[in-house]
Order: sequence, then C-alpha cells, then structure tokens
Amino acid sequence: MKGKPIGGVRRAQLITTYGVGSLIAVGSESFMVAGLDRWPELGPFDQTIHERRLEREFGVECFRLPPASDSDKYGDIPVIRFPEIQSCPACNRLAKAKFFGATRSPAKCKECDRELVPSRFVVCCAAGHIDDFPYFRWLHKGGDSTGDGSQRHELRLKATGRSASLGDIEISCSCGVRPVTMEGALRKGALKGISACTGRRPWLSDVPTERCEQLPRAMQRGASGVWFSDVRSALSIPPWSEGVQNLVKHHWRSLKKAPDLRDRLEELELDNHRLFSVEEIIQAVERRRQDDAGLTDTSDAALKFDEYQALTRPTGERQGKQDFVCVPWSDDAIAAELAIDKVMRVKRLREVRVLRGFTRLAAPSTANAKQRASLYSAENRPDWLPAIEVIGEGVFLRLDATRLAEWESRPGVQARVVPIDSAYRERFARFGLIPDRDITPRLVMIHTLAHSIINEWSLDSGYPAASLRERLYVSDKMSGFLVYTATSDSAGSLGGIVAQVESGTLAATVRRAIDRASWCSADPLCIESDTSGIDNLNRAACHSCVLLPETSCEEFNTLLDRALLGGTPEEPALGFFSFK
Repeated sequence: MKGKPIGGVRRAQLITTYGVGSLIAVGSESFMVAGLDRWPELGPFDQTIHERRLEREFGVECFRLPPASDSDKYGDIPVIRFPEIQSCPACNRLAKAKFFGATRSPAKCKECDRELVPSRFVVCCAAGHIDDFPYFRWLHKGGDSTGDGSQRHELRLKATGRSASLGDIEISCSCGVRPVTMEGALRKGALKGISACTGRRPWLSDVPTERCEQLPRAMQRGASGVWFSDVRSALSIPPWSEGVQNLVKHHWRSLKKAPDLRDRLEELELDNHRLFSVEEIIQAVERRRQDDAGLTDTSDAALKFDEYQALTRPTGERQGKQDFVCVPWSDDAIAAELAIDKVMRVKRLREVRVLRGFTRLAAPSTANAKQRASLYSAENRPDWLPAIEVIGEGVFLRLDATRLAEWESRPGVQARVVPIDSAYRERFARFGLIPDRDITPRLVMIHTLAHSIINEWSLDSGYPAASLRERLYVSDKMSGFLVYTATSDSAGSLGGIVAQVESGTLAATVRRAIDRASWCSADPLCIESDTSGIDNLNRAACHSCVLLPETSCEEFNTLLDRALLGGTPEEPALGFFSFK
C-alpha cells in the first residue's frame, strides 16, 4: 500500500514478530507485510549488515536492516490489506472491501459511511498458505458459489453481544438459508468437507496459487499460530570479528578481484592505515578469498562448533573495532562444587539474526523445514535478506565432560529422557522424516540449567528475562551454553551479565538457581509429569518453574526437565547436581 505511512513498528519486530507474511493490526484495520519482491530496492542510504558465515550459507551478498523512512523517495515496508473480507458495524454486511466501494484507508462502507471491521478469522495450512475464512461455504455447508457478485447471496455477520463466545457470532444470507454461528469453526478438522486449502500466498506479488492438499484450519487473525518467524542467527567470531576484517569487508568490492593488492591498497589510501599494516590487510584479504573459494561446511552443527571453540579460548582486546572479546574467569568454588570447569566472560559479542522464512500453525523446526514459506517469489530472488544485529555481552559456562559422562551413563537418567526422545521422533514421523538428533540427558539437563540461570539472573542483573537469551552448545563434543543479552535497544548492554561473574558470587547464584528449580508451585503434578509441553517434549517443566519467554529460548520451551538438575524426592540420583 503506497502513500502516507499507516503505522509503525520497531525494526527488530520486522524480523521476529511482524515479518513478511505476518498480520499487523493498525488501529481498526489489519494488514499483511508484503514479500521482499515488493520492498523498495536496496539504496545507498539503506543500512547493510555483513556476517560472513551466514552470507555463505544463504548465498547472498549482504543482509539488510529493514528500511525505516517517512519519505516516499526512499521507501518503507509495503503492506497489503488482509483479511480482504470486512464487515460493516451498522448494516452488518459481510463482503470483501471492494464490494463496499472502499478504495482508501481507512476502509468505509459506502452506504453507511462507517469504518469497516476486518474479519476476525482467517484460514491457514501447515504449508504456509493463508486466505479469508470461507464464510459462504461455512454457511452453505460447502456450497460451490462464493456469492461475491450475486444479490441473492448477500452475507451478513451479526454479533448478539450476549457474550464473546463464537456461538454468539451469527452468519446469515439473503438467499434465506438457515443462519449458523461460528461455534466449532476453530476446531481442528472443522473445515473438512467444507473447504480445501486455496494455496494462496497474498504476501507475494503476482504469484499464482499453489496446489495444496493440506487441510486448512480456521484461526483468529491475531493468534500466535498464524505466523512463526524462522530466524537463523550466528555470533561474529574470529577471524571474521577482528577489526582488520571489518576494514576489508568495507572495501571488499574493490579488493575482491584486484590483481595487485599492494597497488589497490595504495589507490584506496590504505597503505598507511593507522591501525593495520599492509601485510595484515593483505593476509585478511587472502583469508577471505580462500573462504570464498572453499567448500566450507555451513550447517548449524558446524557453525555452533566453530562458536564453541571460540568461546572456550581467550580473545582479548586488540587494536581497532572488535565484535568479539572473550576472557576467562577462574573460580575454584564453581569448578569443585558444581563441575563447571570453564567460565568465560564475553565482554563484547555481536549476533546477526536473519529472517529466512516463516511457518504457520507450528513453530519452525527441522521436522517441518520443508514447509517453510518463502519471503519472495522464485522469479524475484534478492541478493539480500532482512536481518538485525545485536551488540551485547554474555557469560559462557562449560560443564566437566568426565563428570557429565558418568552421570548420563546411569540407567535411571537414561530412562528419564526416553519419553521425550520418543515424542521427538513422533514429531518427525508425522512428516515422514528421520530425526535429526537423539535427545540425550546432557541436552535436556544443560538446557534446563540455562533456563534456571536466566530466571535467576533476571532477578539480580538488571535485565528482564525477555532481554536475556540462551545459546546451547551440546553434542558428544560440546557441553556448554552461553547466556547473553538479546535486545538491540531498550535494555542494551549494561554490563549486568558479566558483573554476575566478576562479583565472585557465581557459584552461589548457580546453587540458588538449582534450588529454586527444585520446587514448583504446581508440584507434585509438575515433578510427576510423564510428558508435558508442545508435542509432549517436556517432563517436569511449566510456567511456574523453568519456562521462559519464547524469545529467550532457542528450542521454543521444549526439551526441559528440572528433575535432571537436582533429582526428585523419590530418586535424588537423577540429578546432575547434589548439595549436602
């Protein structure tokens, strides 16, 4: 929708909350964020972001901070009106906005001069398609005609006002068919025999509908299941976080294919740089050229392992701007009592978060990766993706591998995670896929420990829990996690996380976190749960004990069990930690 801006959101929200394909309520209206093929072209005043490893993975030249401008010259984020079906609060007519004669925003009924109300309901499928709720077919029990241009099929929607239930929303038609309510419309399978998926992708420009065999499901347009962001992130680590690489990145187009680097550096007036020698710059250019030519593994496991190695070795302050500073902290108490053998203060870190797609109905995972909806049409693939960067701080903790191996070899501990592993396999089986990993005791325990520490630090560090974030490094070769600041604006980087280590109270903080997780106000129901959470992927975990705001958890609040921290009253040996 061109012209005067209709509203505003934060740039970060265009990656996590209101990205391409999502619905935004602006005043009394509803809009959908358009695809990247409708965004304004990347201009000289747009801010670009570079993260070498992610650029290589997605095959793009750069990432783009979502544009923000009140000027028509430079453009802004385009939107389209959705849902298209509206109702008039005066005459109760229910139709697409164009049949009311509405051409501008806000949409008004031509006869009543009242602002139209967007439909409360939409239909989505797991393949990412979305469309207006099929009111005509719902009323006529699957009738073929849409009734859009027929006078004898004029639909009306009336809310009795007796309650807010769906049973008090009545749909009627001028043809005289018996009115029906919306009761039961949101149930799974309610549209079977009524309406098939239309395959619509309204966020893309001039893209025909897709053939889709999925059964659509009706949802309220503001429901969280209508849109889930699929965000890929990476930390900037050496060598790409070094100041000389930032300099090379800035001049990469000129240096990329230069036959004589020394001459080109002289042309760019970089031969007498105040921070870096010519040899250092040439070495950085050659490293990047080799990276461009190589077949580097860009899988999530490979990226995580690279980060894990960077987090376990010191990276001190150097000349020039650095995106990564990580220094160790010696704490004999935490090593002896809690089997945490490495504590690293990450005094400066940079994370780049890229929106690579989205899903509907279910949160993104490797199980439904093939159903990820695209941000652009195949014919208009851009050489960039929308992204944001976060500059912050954090603390990395690594557990003792020997102690961990002994604990997870216990039969009771292994049996404890069997229900979670079975539920995880069932999730993949629904899509006809093989699970991408085994759910191990160390993964569930370390994940739960990270949640417990975030909850504890949210009370002590000055950051709310929603401004902290976890990053897990767990495999047969890794046994650690990073807790870091997760916001790019209001909470910022206040130093409160690193201070939790430098105060000398880290061991006491971890003990308090584990003690707090040992009891829940929902006990004994919580601790005795065999399964809980989304797709039964948790055991003893609920909102009263270890669950976090979902923006803070990279597993969407699944794969948690606080019994693996301190055990249960009946089986204390299940816990990795034991305090006498």
